Amino acid sequence: MNIETLFNGRKIIPVVTIERMEDCERIFGGLADGGLLAAEVCFRTECAEEAIRYARKTYPKMLVGAGTVIDGGQCRRALGAGAQFIVSPGLSEDVALLSAQADVPYLPGTVTPTGIMRALALGIDRIKFFPACNFGGIAGIKSLSAAFPQVRFMPTGGVDQENLTDYLAYPKIFACGGTWMTRGSREEISQKSREALALAASIKK
Repeated sequence: MNIETLFNGRKIIPVVTIERMEDCERIFGGLADGGLLAAEVCFRTECAEEAIRYARKTYPKMLVGAGTVIDGGQCRRALGAGAQFIVSPGLSEDVALLSAQADVPYLPGTVTPTGIMRALALGIDRIKFFPACNFGGIAGIKSLSAAFPQVRFMPTGGVDQENLTDYLAYPKIFACGGTWMTRGSREEISQKSREALALAASIKK
């Protein structure tokens, strides 16, 4: 199963950083209240594993993955915590292998033809385009798509409510990752989540 199949039509993947466990209810609860049943939990804080376990247990309908996974050790810990997908800012062959062995989709990040070719050699044709805002945004993705028509992208980094529809309207983009909806109170997160879903639903490809 590739990650797009796992997402099952989800077009927006909130990128969540949990610094303290007491933030879990506010952030995950706000996303769930607003109907955004997905989260990529950044694996760069001490409580990331516990946060993944919390989200899996408390919100069983939410698709919960681990992001910023940069090596095999982190991947093992993320998988052990119950991550349903793995995302990296770059491409790690160790992470790709461990994810495949666990039958968990892996989304590596790259913005270069060489990186895409390495991913394709590993059987991966869904790519995180990161950081999108620094590497041409939609124009950068279109340039890569011309050379790699079989690849579909999830841009992350600089994606927000102002440019979300522009990204999602491009057929080679299967989803977008963003942080803008994860800030504020539970009520504010819920409202921003509903607004993001409404934007995604307004697109006609």
